[in-house]
Amino acid sequence: MDSHIETIREQEQAMDNIRNKLALLPDLPGCYLMKNREGTIIYVGKAKILKNRVRSYFSGSHDGKTQRLVADIRDFEYIVTGSNMEALILECNLIKTHQPKYNVLLKDDKTFPYIKITNEEHPRLEVTRRVLKDKAKYFGPYPNAFAAQQTKKLLDRMYPLRKCKVMPKEVCLYYHMGQCLAPCEYEVPEKSYEDIRQEITRFLSGGHEEIKKDLQRKMEEAAEDLYFERAKELRDQIRHIDALMEKQKITMADAKDRDIFGFAVDKGWMCVQILYVRQGKMIERHASVFPFYGEPYNDFMSYVTQYYSENPAMPQEIMLPAEEIIVELDSADEESLAVAEQEGLDRPDVDGNDQSAGADEATEMVGRVAEASATYEASPDSADASLDIAARIRLQRVNAEQLAAADEEDEDDSQSADSTEVAGSASADRDRKKAKETKETLDAVSSAALLQQWLSVKVHIPRRGLKRQLVTMAQDNARVSLDEKFRLIERDEERTSKAAENLGQAIGLQNLHRVEAFDNSNIQGTNPVSAMVVFVDGKPARKEYRKYKVRTVEGADDYGTMREVIRRRYERVLKENLEMPDLIVVDGGKGQISAAVDVLENELGLYIPVCGLVKDAKHRTAQLMIGDPPEAVRLARDSQEFYLLQRIQDEVHRFAITFHREQRAKSMIVSQLDSIPGIGEKRRKQLLKHFGSVKKIREASVEDFRPLSIGDKLAQTILEALREE
Repeated sequence: MDSHIETIREQEQAMDNIRNKLALLPDLPGCYLMKNREGTIIYVGKAKILKNRVRSYFSGSHDGKTQRLVADIRDFEYIVTGSNMEALILECNLIKTHQPKYNVLLKDDKTFPYIKITNEEHPRLEVTRRVLKDKAKYFGPYPNAFAAQQTKKLLDRMYPLRKCKVMPKEVCLYYHMGQCLAPCEYEVPEKSYEDIRQEITRFLSGGHEEIKKDLQRKMEEAAEDLYFERAKELRDQIRHIDALMEKQKITMADAKDRDIFGFAVDKGWMCVQILYVRQGKMIERHASVFPFYGEPYNDFMSYVTQYYSENPAMPQEIMLPAEEIIVELDSADEESLAVAEQEGLDRPDVDGNDQSAGADEATEMVGRVAEASATYEASPDSADASLDIAARIRLQRVNAEQLAAADEEDEDDSQSADSTEVAGSASADRDRKKAKETKETLDAVSSAALLQQWLSVKVHIPRRGLKRQLVTMAQDNARVSLDEKFRLIERDEERTSKAAENLGQAIGLQNLHRVEAFDNSNIQGTNPVSAMVVFVDGKPARKEYRKYKVRTVEGADDYGTMREVIRRRYERVLKENLEMPDLIVVDGGKGQISAAVDVLENELGLYIPVCGLVKDAKHRTAQLMIGDPPEAVRLARDSQEFYLLQRIQDEVHRFAITFHREQRAKSMIVSQLDSIPGIGEKRRKQLLKHFGSVKKIREASVEDFRPLSIGDKLAQTILEALREE
């Protein structure tokens, strides 16, 4: 009770401090750092206006995951930046530095393979996962190592860069195969390397078709000149190019490199899906699933920012998802339509043709809408300003399927003067609602504009056509990945807690929450040990596993060992008031069950169900026995309940036999050293600590024993004894 009161007082004191700091927050962009009671940074965020963003955490209602974050906050700091761009970069750097608990952390941002042309006097091609600022040329990322290695293998055949990491003293086989210029033996002009670099860059940047035509021409010329071996080599290179490019899946009209992002959220989890389009073809996808605690789109953009923060191998275009933006033609006059067309918000065709604005128009749109977004949050009058915009060019958030329907409604409305009049005289309340609904869309476009400015790469939020379909595909794949995660969790539940519940019903128990299983291990009575494992709701609780050295039983007495271990375990449970199991599982049949029940009931006064797991001739779980007298319980061998019993028996056997091997290894070391005259327990421990093992003691010299204050005579005796064995 006292600790609870102390915690409440601490929270109230922290909130007083936070309220005082909230009153001092500036109306400027920057980053904020939330801290817990230990002063550890638990969340980092950015804001266009620090005062509004930070205050929002401590006012109003929040969902469960944000409440969890706010409950841990005891203090905060903030850093004012000169612009939103600086805030974006600073947030990314702070997240990487402090690894806050509640932020989205990109843990696999450096695991993608790249093809690298090294920046050396004699460059070479290599596949690497480390992207360094070493003036080398990087191409990628490739979805997996196999794709990168296959591409490198093709390039190695086509372009004769050196293959060796260390320059050899003489030419190697690659030179004789025509795949190396042999800089180890001959002088290679810089122009030759520059030409090769340009050819490789052209190939990896989408110029493989031109290179293939050039190879085709050279092959035909070689064949005409009767150089058939050279013609065959060129033909094989063409086939390798075809084979590599044929594996790629979706083809676009141009040959640009693109990264296409999509994300989905559910039950406090987010999945980000990336589709990699290289040379106009989609080659692979990558999914990351993780919990999130902030606003979904903000955390998604945090992931994207971290992904590109140290990646010099940029695509030519990045495509992000966002809510759709369309113009309500029924409520817009000619001037409004002109503005809309100028900003790239042109009306989508009903037939779905892609007539999106060009790069310049898109960039202009991003800038204008980002500016509108900044104006929206910059002043208290911004809502009214947005109302005027909304009255003229209504921005709606719709999904891809609603686009055509929206257009049909616009066509019908354009034929009706009454509808146009009604739309034009929409109430102020409705306009306020519309303006509020556009806020998230404006934020999304503003974030894309910041990312584009920072990376100097086109960042596009497509609204229709093939690009929109690819973003939708990424979104759909993200939803599928997230759904798969939850289905795997459900499946795991079936394998664990539901299997435990059904097993309890099969043996007549209403509740089977905790199971404790025992197994003995020895070899002809030597080094007898026992082990206990615990399963809670069908899952192993490894922190509660226990090992037992058998103290009172001599020889291979399995029943006696079971009695001792059961007695020691449950005497301690009673003494320390530990949690009792719902079921005790012993490895064995009627004899082991009877031994355990006798100790529990007659010595300790405990009435806990005990069952035995009987193995077949192949040492596999055969059947379950329980009751007094023990009887077999029929379980289908392909049921989840039977699989759970198998896992319990295999786990306790593994744990027991591992412990037995450790004890046997120690006893062998003890017997070897203890048999030597002049070596007691203290000196044996000293020797093992210094040398590490008996093998290293055996390999030592007499001089190596002197730091341990062991004389030459005793050292010689030790070495002779160990070497004789």
